[in-house]
Amino acid sequence: MVVLHALMAYPLGIKQFIKPIHMKAFITLLPVVALIGCSNPADSVPKANVSSSTNSAAETAKKAPESEGRFYAFGPDASSVDFIGSKVTGSHKGGFRKFAGELRAVNGQLADSGQKVVIDIGSIYTDTDRLTGHLKSPDFFNAAQFPTATFVTASIARKGTNSVVTGDLTLHGVTKQISFPAKIDVSENGVDLTADFAINRFDFEIKYPGKANDLIRKEVVLKLKIKAAPGRADFKSIDVQKQASTAKTIRPV
Repeated sequence: MVVLHALMAYPLGIKQFIKPIHMKAFITLLPVVALIGCSNPADSVPKANVSSSTNSAAETAKKAPESEGRFYAFGPDASSVDFIGSKVTGSHKGGFRKFAGELRAVNGQLADSGQKVVIDIGSIYTDTDRLTGHLKSPDFFNAAQFPTATFVTASIARKGTNSVVTGDLTLHGVTKQISFPAKIDVSENGVDLTADFAINRFDFEIKYPGKANDLIRKEVVLKLKIKAAPGRADFKSIDVQKQASTAKTIRPV
C-alpha cells in the first residue's frame, strides 16, 4: 500500500520502478524459456527396442526360400531415410542421399526375411555443411572406416493396423537387433512403409559428447518414408570406395 501511494504521488517514476522488476523477472525466466524451447524430439516418438544381435536375421534368411514371393525395390528417388539429432541449444535435421533397399512380399504381406537396406554413410547431409562434415568424421559415423550401414529383417509381426519390424542394424561397425513400429501397406503396384522412432547412438559406440555447455543428446530420431516399386534392388550402386575417399573430417561444432 505504501508503494502504491508512492507511485500515485510520483507518476513519472512508474517506469523506473517497474523496469528493474521486469528485468529481474526476465532474467529469472531465461533458463525456463531455454528448456521449453529445446525439448528432446525423441520424446514424441516410440523408442526402438535394442538388444545384442543373435544373428536372427541371418538364421531366418537361411530357413526361408527367398526365391518365392514378389520383390519391390526402393531408393532416394521416391523414398527418404531422415533423422533428427538434438543438443541443449537446439536440433538439426538431416538424412542420406544414397541408399538401396529391397522388400519381399508373400501372399500380400511382407515376409519375415528378404527385407534389406544398405545406406551410403558418405551421402549424409544436414542443415549445415559444417555439421555434415563433422558427422562423417571419427567423432561420429567415421565414414572412412565404416562406409555403409545395413538393416536386414528377422521378423515382421502384425499388430492391428501397425506392424513391429525386427532385424539386425549394423551401424558404425556395431550390429544390434532393433524392433520398431511401422505402418505398412502392400499392393500389387508397390509397398508403402512409414516409421518414426528413436535409437540410442551410444548403443552403436557413437559417443561424442559435444561441448560442455552444449551437450549432444544420445537419442536420435529416425524417420523412414519408403515407397517401393516392383523390381530388384541394385545394391552395387552403393559405391563404397567412392564414399570412403570423400569422407571428410571437420573440427567439432
